[in-house]
Amino acid sequence: MEHHKLVYYFSAIVGQEKMKNALILNAINPKLGGVLIRGEKGTAKSTAVRSLAALLPDIEVVADCRFRCNPHDRAQMCQECISRLDSAEELPVEKTKTRVIELPVGSTEDRVVGTLDLEQAIKKGEKRFEPGILAEANRGILYVDEVNLLDDHIVDILLDSAAMGVNVVEREGVSYSHPAEFILIGTMNPEEGELRPQLLDRFGLCVHIEGIADIDQRVEVVKRRAFYEQDPAGFQKTWKEEEKKLQQDIVQARELLRQVTISDDMLYLIARIAIDMNVDGHRADIMIMKASKTLAAFNGRREVSKEDVQKAADMALQHRMRRKPFQKQGVEEEKIAGIISHAHSHPHVHLHEHH
Repeated sequence: MEHHKLVYYFSAIVGQEKMKNALILNAINPKLGGVLIRGEKGTAKSTAVRSLAALLPDIEVVADCRFRCNPHDRAQMCQECISRLDSAEELPVEKTKTRVIELPVGSTEDRVVGTLDLEQAIKKGEKRFEPGILAEANRGILYVDEVNLLDDHIVDILLDSAAMGVNVVEREGVSYSHPAEFILIGTMNPEEGELRPQLLDRFGLCVHIEGIADIDQRVEVVKRRAFYEQDPAGFQKTWKEEEKKLQQDIVQARELLRQVTISDDMLYLIARIAIDMNVDGHRADIMIMKASKTLAAFNGRREVSKEDVQKAADMALQHRMRRKPFQKQGVEEEKIAGIISHAHSHPHVHLHEHH
């Protein structure tokens, strides 16, 4: 491993448990639809994203494919790889790290989705596609800093692709599609303007991070940073075990996720939280369910617990509240905890008693 390019270890990041949890959950279950990290400058946001990529296990890709297709899953392949498979060609496989693709500020739509050469298509009947950022991000992490400063239309495209796992480019009747599955991570500083509610709502999870006020933790941040810069090899040794364990937890959670079940009681609890927290639409309920199942898997359990629901609700509701968001941090958490303990002391008070 090259020492000069040593990435800061994910497990060595001090505090910021919520942010780390939200990132890990998306790594276990990309179907969560990304995470929005809100907070001031200098709160380890980009460090966390880079170290998440380094933490993730290597992936197997089709070596000469520009979309880094999954060689073992036809459903995750581009048109070229599928037709190679169909003509009984052996696809070359290689292992590679998960990539972080950063969306450059001021990216145009063409740069994001890629371009189709129409002339080529009309003259010769072949589709020449120039891949864009969504193609580069396939099976990796797409990191969008200051997502609130992007054009709404571009944010829309990113969220669509993150939810669908596919990018479709259409121009004058010619269309081309390719796999675009990625973990979408957006960051923003709320002081620089909000995202529109309908865009906020489409980020799976949202965490608000603050500078660390706890004095011991602040000192620890500085100590670890100095250790990392002065003695990279020692730093690596110290954190390697921790990092390995976390990586194994993620791999196991991915396997376990398929087997996790959620009881009706928990689903009623989720609905009760969404109603009491005054949230629009059903996306929040579905998100809390998915995130609580992912949390259970991460904790090595096959059954969703109240604690999972509480943590999941905290990450899924932050940005979906019908009111001025984020008036005071912590109010939501207390309220969610209250709803859960009330439900616990009145376990049979279900919503269907009015029928």
